[in-house]
Amino acid sequence: MINVFIGYDPREAVAFSVLAHSMHVRASEPVSITPLVLSALRGVFSRERHPLQSTDFAFTRFLVPHLSGYEGWSIFTDCDMLVLDDIANLWRLRDDRYAVMVVKHDHQPRETIKFLDQPQTQYPKKNWSSVMLFNNSRCTALTPEYVNRASGLELHQFKWLKSESLIGELPRRWNHLVGYYAPSRDVSLVHYTLGGPYFQEYRDCEYAEEWRQELERMLACTQRAPA
Repeated sequence: MINVFIGYDPREAVAFSVLAHSMHVRASEPVSITPLVLSALRGVFSRERHPLQSTDFAFTRFLVPHLSGYEGWSIFTDCDMLVLDDIANLWRLRDDRYAVMVVKHDHQPRETIKFLDQPQTQYPKKNWSSVMLFNNSRCTALTPEYVNRASGLELHQFKWLKSESLIGELPRRWNHLVGYYAPSRDVSLVHYTLGGPYFQEYRDCEYAEEWRQELERMLACTQRAPA
């Protein structure tokens, strides 16, 4: 079973649903998808919202090893994404030499505001944590207590690891940053970094048509008359 956790924010509920659909329909192995909904995490997550926090899952993503019982591997992704490949191909990149595996972007945003008028922030390793393969047994530092008190930079810059050598690198095709990387057709996972096509102001962004087609396919499944 491929265990996937997706960040959930009610303002992007449709993004979550389309992303989950895009994973399921292309998967060659069983996939279990868990949304990180704040109301379901009340027993383990208690920190107050930070002024620079743009989504509900900015910190809850680091609870994935705990929610997985610190066993096996788990995938985390933001919800503003679209998978165009078999998620099993990402799963097969697991490497036990590492505690966590990410695309190591050199992402330096030019803008100061992103979707829904949220402030854009700059820091080293930005967007590394938007797609993560967790080797859960090697991430025991990520207890609920630590996630609730650690700073954003401690968490997103992986300061909870003893060494940066424990961060493995994933191919960039598994976290293509729309609006930052040159347009490409050789992409496995699209990341609508500035805002997805479900927002009016980004309706014509790169891979917008692919997202709308995925939405239509998902709705077509739900609208079929019962046999």
